[in-house]
Amino acid sequence: MKLVTAIIKPFKLEDVREALGEIGIQGMTVSEVKGYGRQRGQTEIYRGAEYVVNFLPKVRLEIVVNDDLADKVVETIQATARSGKIGDGKIFVMDIGRAVRIRTGEQDEEAL
Repeated sequence: MKLVTAIIKPFKLEDVREALGEIGIQGMTVSEVKGYGRQRGQTEIYRGAEYVVNFLPKVRLEIVVNDDLADKVVETIQATARSGKIGDGKIFVMDIGRAVRIRTGEQDEEAL
């Protein structure tokens, strides 16, 4: 099993969710987060005053999938979340040793 974690722009969330649904992904965890990468934040102008926003709003998706689906999930997120501009985000893939569904006690692939 793999944990696919993606940090994307908030306005891309619904598009990514729909695209993942089309390839059979039934669930994910979504968190609103703040951060920055190479862009190091951005400069905003508010009521005539300029100030620096060091942390930009992002969305973090966490999806646990079978090994055979991981590459397809990464490709789908990458294709859907890409705007071609700086700050599109990152995708990380990690191995999962064990998964347990709390309600039924199912484990590993059955728990997904």
